[in-house]
Formats: sequence, C-alpha cells, structure tokens
Amino acid sequence: MLSRFRKILITLCIIVVIGVIGIILFFSIIFYIDKYAAGFYYNSIGEIPKADAIIVLGAFVYDGRPSPILLERLENALELYYAGKAPKIILSGDHGTKEYDEVNTMKDFMLENGVPREVLFLDHAGFNTYDSMYRAKEIFCVNSLLICTQEFHIGRSTYIARRLGIEAYGYPSNKWVSYYNRQYGFRERLAKIKAFVDIEIVRRKPRFLGEPIPITGSGLETED
Repeated sequence: MLSRFRKILITLCIIVVIGVIGIILFFSIIFYIDKYAAGFYYNSIGEIPKADAIIVLGAFVYDGRPSPILLERLENALELYYAGKAPKIILSGDHGTKEYDEVNTMKDFMLENGVPREVLFLDHAGFNTYDSMYRAKEIFCVNSLLICTQEFHIGRSTYIARRLGIEAYGYPSNKWVSYYNRQYGFRERLAKIKAFVDIEIVRRKPRFLGEPIPITGSGLETED
C-alpha cells in the first residue's frame, strides 16, 4: 500500500515539475519575442525609416468591406505611403476561395484612396503572418519592410520578418488597442509560441510559393 502511494506521489511530482517547466518556457518565449522586436516599431511616422515596401496584413472582410481591424491597418499604410516612406504596398491576406477575398477588398480600398494600381502588389496566399513575411522575402524580394497591423500583433510580425532576413519596422495602430488586447491577448500569446516553433525549430515553408515577382517591378503582374 505504501509503495503504491509512493508511486502516485512521485508521478504527481513529475507532472508538477513538467508543468512548471512548461509554464516557464511559455513565458520565456513570449518575453524573448517581445524583447527581440521592441526596438523596431514606432508610433511616430516621423521616426520610422524608409523601406522597399509597406505590407498590410490581412484580417476579416464582410461583404467586400474591410472590418474595423483591417481598416485601421489600411489607413496606416496610406499614411506611410503618402508620407513617402515606401514606394510600393504589399496587400497580403486570405484569398483561398472565390467566396472569401481579403486581398481584392484591400486593393479596392487603396484604389478608392488614390493609390496607383501598379504600386499595389497582391499576395493572395498570405494565410497567416508567417506565410505573409516568408512570401514577402521569397516572392516579392523585399530587403526592408514597414508592417501595418495593431499593437497587439506588431511584436510577433516584426520578429518573424526579421528572423526571415527582412529589415522590418512596425507602425502599429493604437486606436482600439485596449479592446483588441482584451479580445486577442491570449490568442496572441499562443501565436507567439507557434511563431517561435516555425522560426527557430521547424523553419517551415509557406503553403504556397511560386515564381519571384520583385517589388521593383509593377504590381499589375500580381492581379487576378
């Protein structure tokens, strides 16, 4: 009886130790990513360096209209573009089916706001942040990039881009930061763990690659 109790106790202790180690690793990875990216994003447009391109990371669209979270990213990109911070804009999002199209929704918004068609590079296979950054490097051949997304997402985005060899800088939107932090905070922590695995361990390929379309050319090549 005593031997059985001892085995149960040892098993419980092992489970607790593994759990504690897991928690320490979890928060260590999040701290590492946040610390790594912290010096590379700016809230002032005057401070942000110039780059090869601006990238807008996709988010939900409804009936051909950008959601509030995507609209903020697009507005930030317009601000950067008209400030002369980059000559080209990559619109990277989910266009995996005919029924759901983040990319052309973003393109229509940019055209409505006076951005020339040839400036817009459409990435129809930006299904997640890692794929968007990998494809920016391998398909569009960017060396430097300005990232437009919300503050809760900017650290992970910048970390991924820089670890993939892009001189990346973030320009976060702060209009709804408290709301988005509440809604996406825990999910973003899990996403940082996945990003760490993708970058530091697996170094996986995106779902789709293809022939290079250098950002130095015309975005018309990327249209449907």
